[in-house]
Amino acid sequence: MLEHKRQPIAPLNVFFWRLAKNASLALIAVAAALSIGIYGYYVTEHLPLIDALLNAAMILGGMGPVNELHTNAGKLFAAGYALFSGLVFMIVAGILFAPILHRFLHRLHLETDERK
Repeated sequence: MLEHKRQPIAPLNVFFWRLAKNASLALIAVAAALSIGIYGYYVTEHLPLIDALLNAAMILGGMGPVNELHTNAGKLFAAGYALFSGLVFMIVAGILFAPILHRFLHRLHLETDERK
C-alpha cells in the first residue's frame, strides 16, 4: 500500500518495486485485452489466429483494423473493441503513472509541511 501523507516518502527501492508491480499489472491488462480481441476476431470474422492477433493489436494500439471486415458481427465487434481499447489505454496509463504521480504529490505535500 502507499504511504500516508504524514509518513515519510518511501525509499527508492520501494518506489521501483511499486513501478515494477504496476508495470506487471499493466502488462496483464494489455494481454487480457489482446486475448479478448484475438478471440473476437477469430469467432466473428473467422480469421486465422495470426490475422486475428494483428487486427486486435492494431486496434488496441490505436491504429485500426488491417483486414477488411465482412460480417455484421465482425463490424459490431470491431466497434465495441475499439471503444473498449480506448478505455484499456486510459486504465493502463493510470496504472503505470500512479506511483510516479503519488511520489510527486507526496513530495510536494512534504515540502509544504516543512514550510509551516
